[in-house]
Amino acid sequence: LLSSLVTDAEMLGTPDPELAATMGFSGFGKKARTFDLEAMFEQTRRTAVERSRKVLEAREREKDQTEKEFRIPCTDSSASASSAAGAGSTLTEREAVCSESEDNSNEVLSGPSMQSQSSAKGPAEDTDDDDDDDDDDDDEEFIGPPLPPGFKDSDDDNDNDDTEEEDNNPVKKIPDSHEITLQHGTKTVSALGLDPSGARLITGGYDYDVKFWDFAGMDASLQAFRSLQPCECHQIKSLQYSSTGDVILVVSGNSQAKVLDRDGFPVMECIKGDQYIVDMTNTKGHTAMLNSGCWHPKIKEEFLTCSNDGTVRTWDVNNEKKHKSVFKPRSVQGKRVIPTTCTYSRDGKLIAAGCQDGSIQIWDRNMSVSPVF
Repeated sequence: LLSSLVTDAEMLGTPDPELAATMGFSGFGKKARTFDLEAMFEQTRRTAVERSRKVLEAREREKDQTEKEFRIPCTDSSASASSAAGAGSTLTEREAVCSESEDNSNEVLSGPSMQSQSSAKGPAEDTDDDDDDDDDDDDEEFIGPPLPPGFKDSDDDNDNDDTEEEDNNPVKKIPDSHEITLQHGTKTVSALGLDPSGARLITGGYDYDVKFWDFAGMDASLQAFRSLQPCECHQIKSLQYSSTGDVILVVSGNSQAKVLDRDGFPVMECIKGDQYIVDMTNTKGHTAMLNSGCWHPKIKEEFLTCSNDGTVRTWDVNNEKKHKSVFKPRSVQGKRVIPTTCTYSRDGKLIAAGCQDGSIQIWDRNMSVSPVF
């Protein structure tokens, strides 16, 4: 039955309602719609040609109109100048200007030509009609004397203000052309250290990890080439390459600073002080959590640490058994204060510590008795 219905529908060439009802859907016997691509392309090309022709005609029309506007004021002004008495020289100059404007109608008119006209005006031209004044006003729309050297338009002032704001923005001064995001981990990044040559970066965070990044050897995945936990379960407080870039100072939440080489292998670990000695000068190392540390800018073996035990200590990489010297910050009343950060001066002769009471105390590196400033 189905085959006979289909053949009947094909012979008739029209959709059969019985077949549609039997099969459950309609659409038998319809022909697919065909498209003539060549005709469509030809129609598109004609439309584009017609549109470009209209644009050209409009431009020609605007050009002719501007030429007429230039010529009419010149002819009127020359006629009025000829009717005025004693203006022969003015007439010749006007005609010369008009002829130049007709020849160079496509060029932008500059200021000096208007100055020559204004300087050539005599008392005879003051008796001209009001029409001449209107023509001069039309001329001033196109031509004008040059602005004085110190003149600034209000629009120029606004532009200058915008450029000044951009210049004062510190972010705009960073010469960056590309940007990447390095993913250290899921917790806070608390320390950064950059190699003096700029080839490597180290990052430390609250997840106890220290990661090593090599910009030259990094692929598109932007992964660190080494990750380690040098201080076990202590948050990283500070990371810094030495002045030569061959060793790294790691300051963490414990009382012992560590020195690693460029690849993360341990070089030395500071000794821990005796917690039962009251005088911090007599202990060999820190007895409480470290806060900060930095390398000496000139001497590559020396570094500096400060701690919650109220001392700032200098160390030598080659001697991990004892510190080199101890500095003890004191408040105005003479009480112990905790240094929260420390650093060397540029030449390495002075040591500065920022303290918890808001003071910044500076010592001579060779004299640890009392602050210099």
